[in-house]
Amino acid sequence: MAEKLKIVKIIHLAICAGVIFAYILLSDLSVLADLKFPVIDASSYIYLMIPVIAILASNYLYKSQIKKVDSNLKLEDKIPFYQIATIMRLALLEGAAFLILFVKPDFIVFGILIILYIIFIRPTENQFRRDFENPRL
Repeated sequence: MAEKLKIVKIIHLAICAGVIFAYILLSDLSVLADLKFPVIDASSYIYLMIPVIAILASNYLYKSQIKKVDSNLKLEDKIPFYQIATIMRLALLEGAAFLILFVKPDFIVFGILIILYIIFIRPTENQFRRDFENPRL
């Protein structure tokens, strides 16, 4: 089982490394040293919603893909569905992180929060088993 999940773990690692590398190269990390948050006005609220929408949408998409899988399949046969659902979830979060980086670099803190969330949802065998044993959650 662990060997079959290795592919999605490598994809997760590559996405994490790529986004972190892009943030290091393309962003102004001195903003973090000052611990200054950007000025938030009425036109900035949409940029504050990007991480929230990305996290909610990615979780919804992930869970809807998991629910579509036939419960009569053996656990090993569900691995490709888990890989697809996880990649879709990670792609949405990665896109949101890059959107913040390129469109509103002043809000880099929120992009870093997305990156931390991507790291936090690392695919594991326990998560795989838990998601398919109780797909309604």
